[in-house]
Amino acid sequence: MCLGVPGKVIEVDGLSASVDFWGVKRKVRLETVDEPVSVGDCVLVHVGFAIRRIPEVEVRETLALYDELVAAATKDLMAADIQSEVDATGRDDGGSDDR
Repeated sequence: MCLGVPGKVIEVDGLSASVDFWGVKRKVRLETVDEPVSVGDCVLVHVGFAIRRIPEVEVRETLALYDELVAAATKDLMAADIQSEVDATGRDDGGSDDR
């Protein structure tokens, strides 16, 4: 299963950007994003590429869905995959988004 992980753009440099995933900062590519990206925008990122800009409300909804899927599953490979993606963001706040 492949997941897009939402993050906030903190710097743009041509076709790359620095994105903050709850304290974990990563460089991502912007060639595939659906519209121009600016500092402060939220983007959905998959395998190092920003796929699209998303409103902050979608960030919270997406993370809440991931948390719900993980909480509902026990010994489920999909849940384990989702949990590993969430863990990779460095999020350890119990699911709240305090941005």
